[in-house]
Order: sequence, then C-alpha cells, then structure tokens
Amino acid sequence: MDKDCLFCKIAAGKMDTEFEFENDTLVVFKDINPHAPVHWLIVPKKHIRSINDLTAADRDIVAEITDVARQMARQAGVNESGYKLLFNVERGGGQVIFHLHMHLLGGWDKRK
Repeated sequence: MDKDCLFCKIAAGKMDTEFEFENDTLVVFKDINPHAPVHWLIVPKKHIRSINDLTAADRDIVAEITDVARQMARQAGVNESGYKLLFNVERGGGQVIFHLHMHLLGGWDKRK
C-alpha cells in the first residue's frame, strides 16, 4: 500500500466508499464523476502505478480485473446492451490517479 495513494486508502477500507464488489484482490466502486449511467472503477488492492508498471507477476490481477468487469456488467444489466472497458495510461492518456484501475462504462440508451 502506498500511504499517499487515494485508491490504496479506498481499497483498504480507510475511506467512506461503498463497494459494489470486493474480494481478496479487487474492489469495485462508483466513479465520483460518472461519464455514463453506469461508471464503476475496478481497482486492485495491490498498488500498481499504471499499465506501464505491470510485471509478469501481475498477469493474474489483470485477468481478474477483466473477469470481474464482465461479472459487474452483468450485475449492472449492461452486458447485453453494451459497455466499455477502459484503462487510462499516464497523464497524456487521461490517467489522473496513479493506481491501476479499469473503468466500466455503460447504460446509454442506443435506441435513439
């Protein structure tokens, strides 16, 4: 855990954040500035700065992030209508909090 990292504090339960999902490896919670009707963050409990800092030892974590994203899309009811999965990498790629996390976005009405 990085003592100055907001997502480390959230994942450790030190912030008043409601989890949509939690296991030994990950937490999922709503984005505080949602860009979609469903906008959840899937965050590993292990501090990994960004995609650029992944190691071979982190492969299972990335696979689990993807698996949990699929489960959460189903839970949110967007698995059939469609959703986006997004990693922002470094400042130029839109990363604001330097703790690896995946965005799950969905719930737009595409019938229009």
